[in-house]
Amino acid sequence: MNVLQRLLMPYKFKRITRDFGTDAALQILDIGCGNHSPTRTKHFFPNCRYFGVDRNTYNNDASDFAAMEKFYPVDLQSDLGGLDALPDGGFDVIIFSHVIEHLPNGLDVVERVSSKLRQGGRFYIEFPCERSLSLPSMYGTLNFCDDPTHVRVYTVSEIANILLSRGYRIASAGTRRDRFRVLLTPFNFLFHLFRDRRPAASTLWDALGFACYVYAERR
Repeated sequence: MNVLQRLLMPYKFKRITRDFGTDAALQILDIGCGNHSPTRTKHFFPNCRYFGVDRNTYNNDASDFAAMEKFYPVDLQSDLGGLDALPDGGFDVIIFSHVIEHLPNGLDVVERVSSKLRQGGRFYIEFPCERSLSLPSMYGTLNFCDDPTHVRVYTVSEIANILLSRGYRIASAGTRRDRFRVLLTPFNFLFHLFRDRRPAASTLWDALGFACYVYAERR
């Protein structure tokens, strides 16, 4: 993978790459694996074994399911018992990105899933910051309430405290700001404006501090 590809990879993958590199044979569990996440993850971590959890297929196609080792159909809001099918200590990395804000019981999910990571593994959680409540409304969600399926605002401290109570070490946490993407903000904004006839809210996330994250290691 060249330097430009590393700069363009999603922030969550940059965090994982710093600890494991891109060639490691990681067991990755993705909680909320829609929108072609299996294919994107395998692109950056070609040797990983990818396991997905979601309520339904959420814009995944046959190639995405072919990229998965296993798909666990679990409704995280009504059937946490479905997570019992996942092996305890069975994964090197757990990703829980922009899912918790759709759940009223997100902290329960974090606690339940925390046992699925092996010692020395990494847990990455990303979600809209409290700051998103005061950002302007825009197509694609810039204000928290732009998405009617958002049901709860979570904070870094409450998520970190759940993981700390489970024996985790918080490696880093706070507002997600990818410096390279901040630099690209005006170019990405104009590109989407001309291509799609409207700007994309996600091009402003890093510059305006829309999202927060917690990145933790299980000890």
